[in-house]
Amino acid sequence: MNNLLNIDNLYVKVGEKEILKGLSLQINKGETHVIMGPNGAGKSTLANAILNNPEYKKTDGNVEFEGENINNLSTDKIARKGVFMSFQLPQEIPGISVLNFLKFAKGKIENKPVKIFEFRDTVNKYAEELNINPKMLERNLNVGFSGGEKKKNEILQMLVLNPKLAILDETDSGLDVDAVKTVSKGIGMYKNNDNAVLVITHNMRILESLNVDYVHILVDGKIAKTGGPELIKEIEKEGFKKYKTTEP
Repeated sequence: MNNLLNIDNLYVKVGEKEILKGLSLQINKGETHVIMGPNGAGKSTLANAILNNPEYKKTDGNVEFEGENINNLSTDKIARKGVFMSFQLPQEIPGISVLNFLKFAKGKIENKPVKIFEFRDTVNKYAEELNINPKMLERNLNVGFSGGEKKKNEILQMLVLNPKLAILDETDSGLDVDAVKTVSKGIGMYKNNDNAVLVITHNMRILESLNVDYVHILVDGKIAKTGGPELIKEIEKEGFKKYKTTEP
């Protein structure tokens, strides 16, 4: 089966406010998709709804992963099935090192003990590729990390955990040019014909070195247009103005 993620007519509320209003999306293995849209369009809501964050209530529609309905699965079970999400604001976790966090997460996903020496070598290899100071692996997860360090650490997690679908929610937000290049490099290292990437962004820089297959313009809770990489240049030049709708 080539299809990884299938979202059909999804409606999502946050509190009493309806954010997603009949969104449909399909992602296959080997594909890189980009979601772009103005602030408040529902981009982060989509990411959280896929992972079934309890603050985001699905009121209609279905989310399927590898043919299985995951509407009511807990976030940790969805993650174990192979869905990874990089957050806009990664959480700080005092008392657990980056390395121990990765070891714990890897063991949970694979449901078997991790061979620590082999695992450490793998983590160190990826850290070197991402220009991460090896001392950071012994620090408490994200505690005192700069914005760039947090985002690099998220990409390190993606490489080590090797999910089937990586959802990157504004991973490039607030990063300088060099950090964006490192994040893009990490995505390139991860990507292959058996997995898929969903990049949620409003920043064109991270897309420059990615081989993007589909670009979706999300406006007012719906996908207003889907196209190829040419849409990126269109939005860079013209913005989202022509896709915005006026409420009655």
